[in-house]
Amino acid sequence: MTRAQMYIGGQWVDGGSTFVVADKFTGESIATVASASRQQVTQAVHSAASAFARNRLAPYARYEILHRAAALVESRRDAFASAIVAESGFTISDADNEIGRAIQTLLGCAEEAKRIAGEVVPIDGAPGQEHRLAFTLRLPVGVVCAITPFNSPLNTVAHKVGPALAAGNTVVLKPATQTPLTAALLCETLAAAGVPAGHLNLVHGKGSEVGMWLLEEPQIAFYTFTGSTGVGRTIQRTIGLRRSQLELGSISSTIVCEDADLGRAVPRCVNASFRKAGQVCTSVQRLYVQRSILDGFVTSLVEATMKARVGDPRDAATLVGPMISVSEAERAAAWVDEAVAQGARLACGGRRDGALFAPTIIVDVTPRMRVMCDEVFAPVISIVPYESLDAAMADINATPYGLAAGIFTTNVNTAMKAARQLEVGTVHVNETSSSRVDVMPYGGVKDSGFGREGPKYAIHDMTDERLVTWSLY
Repeated sequence: MTRAQMYIGGQWVDGGSTFVVADKFTGESIATVASASRQQVTQAVHSAASAFARNRLAPYARYEILHRAAALVESRRDAFASAIVAESGFTISDADNEIGRAIQTLLGCAEEAKRIAGEVVPIDGAPGQEHRLAFTLRLPVGVVCAITPFNSPLNTVAHKVGPALAAGNTVVLKPATQTPLTAALLCETLAAAGVPAGHLNLVHGKGSEVGMWLLEEPQIAFYTFTGSTGVGRTIQRTIGLRRSQLELGSISSTIVCEDADLGRAVPRCVNASFRKAGQVCTSVQRLYVQRSILDGFVTSLVEATMKARVGDPRDAATLVGPMISVSEAERAAAWVDEAVAQGARLACGGRRDGALFAPTIIVDVTPRMRVMCDEVFAPVISIVPYESLDAAMADINATPYGLAAGIFTTNVNTAMKAARQLEVGTVHVNETSSSRVDVMPYGGVKDSGFGREGPKYAIHDMTDERLVTWSLY
């Protein structure tokens, strides 16, 4: 069993207590992890604040560091893959995909570090101001606190730490307790790439304890968080006027119209619903299918789903590995059983074996079933037939969330109607709700949060805009 430390002020240190990380498939204990004391949290924040005050990196230096980091992640691909599969339970193909995306995220951050720019303000166009010039600068905010989830233990960390460093900020990172090893390996890699001491600090521990201590640290200027809407509300209540970027809960939906290319829609819906065992904010949870194609579509979807292998995440043929814990798999199974008891019908799946939960498709659902009105965060799809596109969109908009939606159609008017009327951060045409490219602006509306990830957009959020005016004599 390995031992994982924290990284504070350029030093790897132990904590006041420890917790154990288990392999999510075998259940074997794989690491003992240091948990931060209250004093160590303050020390990490002070280290970041001191580094920001005394040693700001030039844009090209940030570019060089992040570019080197991307190359080092590639060279350490096997180590990252092993860590991701063991501590998250995600399949080797999911891990490989996450590593490749994280490399692109770091490269994107490196490039954006070189082109952070303000703009010229046409102040001389105002009456009596013809003797003046005005322009803006974008400057780093200071210390950024990144709190990251288990369901993307590398790429989401890169999406928070990378833009913060690219913008010239310093960072305190707290990863999920279920997946601290991948984050520690990334911090080690960034240090090897040249991130100076104090610019990146890593603390471990429970969100209810270490996370709350971080929220109470006044030297932190900006919080970037991915997790539940409930925790997001706690963050906002606690930090007051300080800024944040929050990617929160979701009940993501995808619409399949009668004119859709089903050969395209079916495999994408299967992959988007069941990759990472459905534990993705944008996984297809509610699938709206036009009634005229319902029977044929469900048959094709079930056939494709039944071919999906469930089991050992280290087997390259496995599509669905274990959920993050046995208790989460039990919860998912209970929700499905509850829906069936209330009149829903299992088209396939519904079986649990420890933390493994078979990919599940439910039909004949009703709006008040928990699988429909709460975030299931499991490999479960509820099929909802619809007659009217307006009615389907109204149903999607009626949830408190608004992260992403997908629509499959060959009609450009239908696509544009959905793009204009769906109340979400992103509408994907001829892709599912779970489509994402790492350079795009990513985030939600309503209870799904605010602010945007994506290197360019996160850097914008993590910098202050300063106006400079200049009177000419």
